[in-house]
Amino acid sequence: MTPELAARIVADSRDRVAWVRARSRGITATDVAALTSERAIARAADAKLMGSGFSGNAYTAHGRAREPEIAAWVAATHGIQPSSALFHAVIEKRHLATPDGIAVDTSGRVILAEIKTTNKSWRSIPRSYLRQVWWQQHVLGAERTLVAWEQHNGFVPVGDEPRCAWVDRDEAEIAKLVRLATALIDELYVRTTRSRRAEERAPQPPSAPRQPFRALALAD
Repeated sequence: MTPELAARIVADSRDRVAWVRARSRGITATDVAALTSERAIARAADAKLMGSGFSGNAYTAHGRAREPEIAAWVAATHGIQPSSALFHAVIEKRHLATPDGIAVDTSGRVILAEIKTTNKSWRSIPRSYLRQVWWQQHVLGAERTLVAWEQHNGFVPVGDEPRCAWVDRDEAEIAKLVRLATALIDELYVRTTRSRRAEERAPQPPSAPRQPFRALALAD
């Protein structure tokens, strides 16, 4: 990792409390995965402010358990080292991403890895995951991402090795995501400002009546 990239680390997912807190202050790859259009802004703002209500299930637990094994395969076959760091973008520090792997090639280009597990047979990488990949490329300034996925059947891996495919940087798709993320930031600002003003205007509960001061007699 270059010193420039290291300087942009906000938190580490191994410290989950700090990582979740830092993610809540910006727009992440998970957030933009749901930004399919302008109509999705309100739903994304609801999830950001109130939480999605999803705390994980057997599939996410399986993914977390398998990720280190798949990351080791990616490192061995493609030289992309595992990463758990949360980064911010150069210009807009509220643009955040936690790629699963990072490498810098001999030309100084940043290469990323994204790891998934699935119980489906993919003909192509799902669009929501592509949005995550393009967002990570935007935040890190990366040129390419290796998406590695492992299919499972009843949580038993199918095949001896994960499958993988390269996704190149797409400036047009990144521009769309940046525009939608900006709209989401604006919506969050409007909502939080409105909520704060409503709290300021709300009548305050009466304070408890003050008790009369009573001098204490000191014993001789």
